[in-house]
Amino acid sequence: MTLAGLTLAYLRDRALNTALNVLILALAVATMVILLLVSTQLGERFERDARGVDLMVGAKGSPLQLILSSVYHVDVPTGNVPLETVEMLRADPTVAKAIPLALGDNFEGYRIVGTEPAYLDHFGASPAKGRVWAASGEAVIGAEVARRTGAGLGQKFVGSHGLGGDDGGAAHDERPFQVVGILKPTGSVIDRLILTSVESVWDVHGIAHGEGEAHDHDEEAHAHDHDHEHDHAPANASLQQGKMAPEVTAILVSYRSALAAVRLPAFINRQTQLQAAVPAVETTRLLALLGVGVEGARALAGLMMATGALSIFVALYTALRQREGDMAMLRVMGATPRAIFGQVLAEGLILAAAGALIGVILGHLATAGAVATFGTLRDVGIDPWRFLTAELWIVGGALAAGGIAALIPALRVFRVDIAATLANAR
Repeated sequence: MTLAGLTLAYLRDRALNTALNVLILALAVATMVILLLVSTQLGERFERDARGVDLMVGAKGSPLQLILSSVYHVDVPTGNVPLETVEMLRADPTVAKAIPLALGDNFEGYRIVGTEPAYLDHFGASPAKGRVWAASGEAVIGAEVARRTGAGLGQKFVGSHGLGGDDGGAAHDERPFQVVGILKPTGSVIDRLILTSVESVWDVHGIAHGEGEAHDHDEEAHAHDHDHEHDHAPANASLQQGKMAPEVTAILVSYRSALAAVRLPAFINRQTQLQAAVPAVETTRLLALLGVGVEGARALAGLMMATGALSIFVALYTALRQREGDMAMLRVMGATPRAIFGQVLAEGLILAAAGALIGVILGHLATAGAVATFGTLRDVGIDPWRFLTAELWIVGGALAAGGIAALIPALRVFRVDIAATLANAR
């Protein structure tokens, strides 16, 4: 039997011990892989989705909630703001663009967002099939929405109250949307949105808009909209002369000059109904809060890896003491101390390699399970099957831990007294 075969035979001989050592190390590696996947992709997603967004304007409330709901689309909005706010911002010479967003409904858990074609331009999105909406009731869907729902051009669908598929809101059966375009993948939040005009969202909720324009809805439709009024949607609009007034949920703002960053947020926050939130500031604050938990979990994973290495050390050291007679016989049969040293070291590396490989697989499987279970992880676009270069460093760390743990027991090979060991064996 070769030394490699002997190594595998020794590992099989103590199968339970081997399995436990591998499991401890695998759990540590899996924890680190999960943290790496989530933290890396979360940071990348936040940066990508907020690129070019200098300011978000919305209703009074939590600035972080405004950013999460209107930039990343993973929270409920703080409320609505008057439509006049859009024109006020556009009239400001320091503002390059002000894009309105109207939220409130979803289709199969994907948010329906009323906006303007400029929102597509902001993300560099364009139709892969079809065209951009041109009339009320027309919608374009993101690449992820198309892939997961199977919706195609010409298909009609009905939006439901609320911003998630489990909200249990009533459907707007009287105002279906029709898919007129499917967007190319952008790798941004727009892949997971259904986009239409702001006027379409108003029409769905029975909100009159335009000069003297009023869309006729029968009494049943008005009663339906009133009974299911949102607490975070355009149906939340203020009443004027007994009718809902046009409002928007938030406004995406990009600056024309640096002066806007100095004066505009303070000006907006002084308004009674408005607040301004800077995505860069709120995202940094959020990542800092998450970072505390991530660092704590990473420290725990490091401790688990150290425990796994210690377990390998104890197992090999104990096994080696029991196999001193075998080592002496191998020496008599012509095996060199260096070859036996390599055989013992190989045991530690095999254990570490098995733990690292299983840990990487477990990490991705656990992340996939979390994404399937928690809608927020899916909404921010966490890809559980994306392999990162940094995972190689985790694997390398596990191999190093296994090698170091095996090194001390392996050095005993050079201190074995063959004659004394064989004499004691008799």
